[in-house]
Amino acid sequence: MIRCSDGSLYTGVSTDVERRFAEHLTGKRGARYFQGRRPEAIVYRESGHDRSSALRREAAIKALRREQKLALIGQGS
Repeated sequence: MIRCSDGSLYTGVSTDVERRFAEHLTGKRGARYFQGRRPEAIVYRESGHDRSSALRREAAIKALRREQKLALIGQGS
């Protein structure tokens, strides 16, 4: 999960989180989500998933309310 310059949280799947974050920073091959906002920091990551379970987990995280996402990354109440 990436915290953005507007305070929003972006969730995605990658086999190489650092490389993917760099792609988002440079704008080359970055997600459209980052047009108009800038990725600031990786605030949460999970490992131990295969592609299928990672996609299911991504969908589950995206379905969470903001407060639940903040609690997941340790910044919520």
